[in-house]
Amino acid sequence: MEKEFDIQEYMTKGVERVVKDALRATLKDPAESVFMAKFAMATKKAAEVRKEYEAQGLNVPPFLIASITSSCNLHCAGCYSRQNDATKDCEPKNQLTGEQWEALFEEAEDLGISFILLAGGEPLLRKDVIKVAAEKKNILFPIFTNGVFISDEYFDMFDKNRNLVPLMSIEGEKESTNRRRGEGIYEKLISNMEKFHEKNLIFGSSVTVTTENMDDVLSDQFIQMMGGYGCKAIIFVEYVPVTDESKELALDETQEQQLRDRIDELREKYENMVFISFPGDEKSSGGCVAAGRGFFHINSQGGAEPCPFSPYSDTSVLDKGLKGAIQSKLFRELQSGDILKDDHVGGCVLFEKREQVEAILR
Repeated sequence: MEKEFDIQEYMTKGVERVVKDALRATLKDPAESVFMAKFAMATKKAAEVRKEYEAQGLNVPPFLIASITSSCNLHCAGCYSRQNDATKDCEPKNQLTGEQWEALFEEAEDLGISFILLAGGEPLLRKDVIKVAAEKKNILFPIFTNGVFISDEYFDMFDKNRNLVPLMSIEGEKESTNRRRGEGIYEKLISNMEKFHEKNLIFGSSVTVTTENMDDVLSDQFIQMMGGYGCKAIIFVEYVPVTDESKELALDETQEQQLRDRIDELREKYENMVFISFPGDEKSSGGCVAAGRGFFHINSQGGAEPCPFSPYSDTSVLDKGLKGAIQSKLFRELQSGDILKDDHVGGCVLFEKREQVEAILR
């Protein structure tokens, strides 16, 4: 009889691998190594807390994605957030306050959540929230940033608070990055990398993988360039089509397998770097890990959503807290149904099955 898939065991082992890779990647940096060693102990304790909740019937994911602002200074081609009308040029008035985010981070730590990915919009526009996050040393906060607002003040903050890890978005070489993100962005990113390297500060990169740039961003030339600047982590985000017309940019099943195989090779070949694929190998994880199976998304107004690519919510963390959001009707039905396990085209099953997701909310 086939063993039932254990999502908690799968996610816990995933966390352990990421932490182990991060420890290995920072061995030559004493300050970073000390922090990662302490963080490794914290993740073990967090896993025990999640296990206790699991025994009570509550599946607490080890990851959260928090979009701490809806404001962004760039207009990147094919941006899912602008297409979903979740990102604006100016700061809306109904954003969560720094104090509200602080309360959520504290609840996350109590629940055993180890990673909170800060996104936006452009998260570095919310300096108040970044300062709050810096104080939560048992949680690692990767910050998905376009890099434009990284300043001397932020370099100092990253130095003093090693749980803040900026992940700058880059699309490959100069031409492809500037074409998608805007003229001069690549040059700003390279300047930032040089300063991170000079100051011996850890940073990573986020790469949106499409059919157009896949070969370039997975090449040894690109990886060695990033490693040469001191990049310690690369998150490969599979492109999710924001319209039916952009589906040709999404990887097909063969390309997804090539991506997974290549990441396995990179992990073996470049031991001083961490490589993560998102959403990653859904087949080995028993389906998509969104909607609280492995993570969920909090939008800038406090809505609890399955994923940034699936902006549907029936619960606000302001009303229910994180614990209540995990048990929302939408999340429960997605976890117990077949949608997350279905075959699909491109990087996101929730985008492909969005009509079924919408039906749950009716």
